[in-house]
Amino acid sequence: MKIGMLVFPDITATDYVAPADLLARMPGVQLQLLWKHTDTIATELGWRFSATTALRDCGDLDMVIVPGGPGLIGLLDDAEVLDFLATRGRTARWVVGICTGPLLLGAAGLLDGYRATCHWGSRELLELVNAIPVDARVVVDRNRITGAGVTSGIDCALEAISLAGGASLAKSIQLFAEYDPQPPFDCGSPAKAPADILDSAMAALKPFVEARRSLLTKRRAELARTLS
Repeated sequence: MKIGMLVFPDITATDYVAPADLLARMPGVQLQLLWKHTDTIATELGWRFSATTALRDCGDLDMVIVPGGPGLIGLLDDAEVLDFLATRGRTARWVVGICTGPLLLGAAGLLDGYRATCHWGSRELLELVNAIPVDARVVVDRNRITGAGVTSGIDCALEAISLAGGASLAKSIQLFAEYDPQPPFDCGSPAKAPADILDSAMAALKPFVEARRSLLTKRRAELARTLS
């Protein structure tokens, strides 16, 4: 089974490292980290790493995965990346989006009419890519699997493993990872966060959300012109 996970400059590390680590443990899996080149790039926190495979060298994929992060904004109108995802996504058995990654999948035309989730701060923007926003940690609609923010990528990966390889395999990998969440604070969603913390988080996210909104609105108009 060939899995391709898009990585990019200013990615959120947890969005790709945690899911990739779990998915790569499936028997017979070849997981590639994909970008335009294999030179060094950096996460949003400046940690340096590199893709394993350039987009041009990537063949057909059984599973396409798009994580999120601040750097995703610049990809929402990147023709090379959008064309790559549209092409590979149409033939992949599974299409997976994590955090804000579903917005890029949608911009590539891969979530039209699908139920989906993404990071709570940008979930409303899913409507701009003709997806149906769902307030849930993981959403499965046919062969589309989407996860909410950051750590939801672990749940999303386990769901993908279950669908692709069976529940027993997913449970075994979960046990190996000792994924047994017991957070010290019950503050991991807008519904649970105190008002002052939520307000502060929304204020910090607003510039990123509005930048995504602008580009997705533009992309929606472009797609409408193409279809007409």
